[in-house]
Parts: sequence; structure tokens; C-alpha cells
Amino acid sequence: MKNSIRELRAFLILWPTQALSQLGSAMTSFALTLWLYERTGSALRTALLSVCSYGPYVVMSVFAGALSDRWDKKRTMLWCDALAACCTLAVLAGLRTDLLRPWHLYLLNAVSGLMNTVQQPAGEVAMTAIVPPRHYQRVSGLRSMSGSLVTVLHPVLATGLYALGGMEAVICVDLATFLLAFLALWLGVSIPAASVGEREPILASARAGLVFLRQNGLILTLILFLAGVNLVASAFDAVLPALILPRENGGRAALGAVISCGGLAMLGGSLLAAALPPPRDRVRVIFWTLLVSLGVENYLLAFGRTPFWWCLGQVIGFGLVPLMNANLDVILRSSIPLPMQGRVYACRNTLQFFTIPLGYFLGGALVDGVCEPVMARAPAAGPLAALFGTGKGSGAAMVMCLLGLAGTAVCLYFRRRLRKYTYKDPPV
Repeated sequence: MKNSIRELRAFLILWPTQALSQLGSAMTSFALTLWLYERTGSALRTALLSVCSYGPYVVMSVFAGALSDRWDKKRTMLWCDALAACCTLAVLAGLRTDLLRPWHLYLLNAVSGLMNTVQQPAGEVAMTAIVPPRHYQRVSGLRSMSGSLVTVLHPVLATGLYALGGMEAVICVDLATFLLAFLALWLGVSIPAASVGEREPILASARAGLVFLRQNGLILTLILFLAGVNLVASAFDAVLPALILPRENGGRAALGAVISCGGLAMLGGSLLAAALPPPRDRVRVIFWTLLVSLGVENYLLAFGRTPFWWCLGQVIGFGLVPLMNANLDVILRSSIPLPMQGRVYACRNTLQFFTIPLGYFLGGALVDGVCEPVMARAPAAGPLAALFGTGKGSGAAMVMCLLGLAGTAVCLYFRRRLRKYTYKDPPV
């Protein structure tokens, strides 16, 4: 036990402080969603917050990984976090001067997304460098657990602070958590210099990551599988506020409770992932967890009319995600050589996450432009009203049903492609 703690000392400093900073950032993101939806009433305009965050992330990730492998990981993380904090300060200044407009948020989210583009692959490689291989699954479970706690706590804390002190109170807490994480990384964590890759032209580095993926069919297929899943999941995230906020049984508190239930389910799943022994077939675990998650949650939210059913859907949908993440994380870290990880993770980010801004845009557009108008014209005693209800929010319920069908189809398609691959953990 003492040996494990000594081996994980740097991780045990970096992990909780970064998680706390993530909590602050998530609180701000949630509060901005409330702020913008209450002012516009538009699912699409609210979803554009996430589109602008993920757009630069997707477009620039392949080059960011090349830079990440060339640059010192610790300095990269510090600079990116500091510049993202400056964007948060700009939002605070706009609020205090009453000059903040939606387009300001879109621009600032794009800059923050660009910083995350560079910081994320550097952070992933740093974690690999400071964690011994025999602790990969345990560490992945712990990181999933902290992510789950963030999901549980951020809507509750953000809603409470938003009600008491408005957006400014939420942002001040976010900046305080950033400062703590920044100081912990700067003063308390040493990342081995060996994690800095060889210097080579940026285009050549990016090409090397893509070549590695082409030569490793299992990893590439898993990445494309997750790209399809992310399309459905991001559309779900775009639709969720439009489903719950305008409903008679909904509102801010209901939305916060539903998201928190998903976080609690992820917390349970994370503890399970950290405690379970390695499975015999990690690929099969990834497939079945995603099939159950996508095949059940969307339908419960589509046809449910009360917070109970919405919360149940979140529990089923999110409870198995940590198991999927833990097994995927082990496959990636064990299969990709450390000097290549920044480049490969960055290419992974581009291929796996390019569907996220598309999903957010698609989800918001389907609600505002298609399904809400259809439900507004549907007879109150007709079959559509019986399935999805009436009034604002019923169109979002229809979109949830379509997403359930799409998610099931994605899983079944990639199941056929994954059958030809096998994976075994390397000897410890």
C-alpha cells in the first residue's frame, strides 16, 4: 500500500486539484447554459455554446498533438489553463458591465476550446508518464470517479450559486478552483522529461499519428465507433435542456437533479471499474456497455413525463460509461508507445470528437426547426401527443426517440466490424 502511494504521489496531487478545477469549469458551463436559454428560449442558440467549444478542438487537435509531443507537458498545461482562465475573466467583465451578448460567449468558448485542444493531449501523456502501467486501470477508475463527482455536484452547486449570486458568483468559484489547480501543478508536480517527444516538423508529426492509426485496425475501429456514439450523445446533450426546462414538471431544479443522477450513476460505475479485475475481453465490454446505454436512456427520456423517469434514464445511460472508459483507456495506453501518445491521442481527438459539434448542432436544429413545429401542429388527442406529450418540450422528446434508434443502429453496425479483432493485456 505504501509503495503504491509513493508510486502515485504525483498523480495524487494532480488528480484531485485538476478535478476541482473541472468542477468549477463545469459549474460555469452549466450556469451559462441556463443564462442563455432563459434569454433566448432556443435549443440551437444554446447548443452553439458547445459547438464553438468543440469546433477548434476538432479542427486543430491533429496539429496540437504534434506540438504537445514537442513541448514540455507541464508548461503546456500551465499556459493553456491560464489562457482559458482569462476567457472566464472576460465573461465576468462582460457581466459586470452589462455588455455580455451571446456572440461574446461563442467567441470566448472558441478560444477556450482551442486551449483545451493543446492541453488535453499534453495532460493525457503526462498521466501516462507519472503512472506506472500496473496502476492504469485503477487510475482510470479513479479519474472516472472524479468525473462522476463533477457531474453530480456541478448542476446542484451551479443552480444554488446562480440563484443566490447570479453568474458572477459561479464564475468567482470557478476562478478560485483554477488558481488552486494551477499552483498544485506548478509547485507540486514533476513530470518526467522523457515524456517530451522528438522534435520534427509539425505536419510530419501529425502524419505519424495518422499512420499509426491506419496500421492499428482495432484502435482505429474503436475510435470510429466512439465517433458515432459521440454524434448521438452530443445531440442528446443539446436536447436535454430543451426537454426539461420548459416542461410542467421540469425547470432548473429538475434539470440539475437529472444531471446529478447521471453523475451518481457514473460514480457507482467508476468505483466498480476501479475494483473489478481485468475482464477477459475488453472490446466486448466496450460494445455491450454502449449498446445498453444508448439503447435504453433515450427512450426513457423520450416517453417519460416526470423527473423519476428522466432520472432513471440517466442512471441506466451513464452508469456503465465508466466501465467502457476504463477498458478503452487501458487498450489505448497499452497499445500506443509513450513517445507517440501525444500525436496519436490528438489524431484520436480529431477523429473521435469531430462528430460532437455536429451532434450539438443537429440536436438543436432538430428541436427548433423540425420536431417542435411538428408537435405544435399535432392534435392534442393524436398518437404523437400520446407518445411525446404536448406543449414546448414535446418536440425535444421526439428527438430523444430518434436518437435512441440512431444509437442502437451505430452499436449494431460496429459490432460486426469489431468481431475480427482481438486484444490481450500486455504482461505486467
